[in-house]
Amino acid sequence: MDLNISTLAERPELEGPMWGMRDLWPEFMMYDPVGWANIGQIVRQLPEYVLVATDAEGKVVARGFSVPFRLDTDGRRELPARGWDEVLLWAFSDLKHGREADTVSAIEITVDTSALGQGLSHRMLAAMRKNVAERGFSELVAPVRPNGKHLEAEASIHEYAFRTREADGLPHDPWLRVHVRAGGVIEAVAPASMTVAGSVEQWRKWTGLPFDTDGPVEVEGALVPVHCEATRGYAVYVEPNVWVRHRV
Repeated sequence: MDLNISTLAERPELEGPMWGMRDLWPEFMMYDPVGWANIGQIVRQLPEYVLVATDAEGKVVARGFSVPFRLDTDGRRELPARGWDEVLLWAFSDLKHGREADTVSAIEITVDTSALGQGLSHRMLAAMRKNVAERGFSELVAPVRPNGKHLEAEASIHEYAFRTREADGLPHDPWLRVHVRAGGVIEAVAPASMTVAGSVEQWRKWTGLPFDTDGPVEVEGALVPVHCEATRGYAVYVEPNVWVRHRV
């Protein structure tokens, strides 16, 4: 596919079509409060870290978000166990307080459903690495959402993250495999990368499931079971991700 990848700073007119992409994100993931509060701020305050891909007809077919942050500072220096949520909070705290960034974290790479299966995720990751290098950074880190893990919700993320194929030694998970092929190194697990809490009524609306008994509930698209406290009227999903580090 012919692809034109630019930053949103270069092509701000693509913001509307970018948000209008069709994707496969489970509905419940739209209700992580940290993401809900901050994802739009990347567009507003850091458009040079937003990548948008258009096809030969000018249709937006993929997007990629990243954020610069400072890792080498007191209280940090290690990639956070709270992964995606924590790095977003760090990035916007650093921006607010004028701390100089030394690392960039990927936040999202999404491909429109009409363009799946054509290698766009790999090309967007390559473009993100290039954008990071052009902005003077030497590292891109990524709290990767392993896209095959939802098929094994009960499996340990600590085992799954480092599982490899016997044939070539590459990761078992397809999205982790893309990162490793691009030069990334799997570094650690972020066991509490994103947290979505809601009433059982909200979870019923998001998933179509009854959420009427206490205990774990397997939800389509969730990487681990959702913990339901039906008698108390709420349920909580804590998503694990896998930290991958790229030298660029």
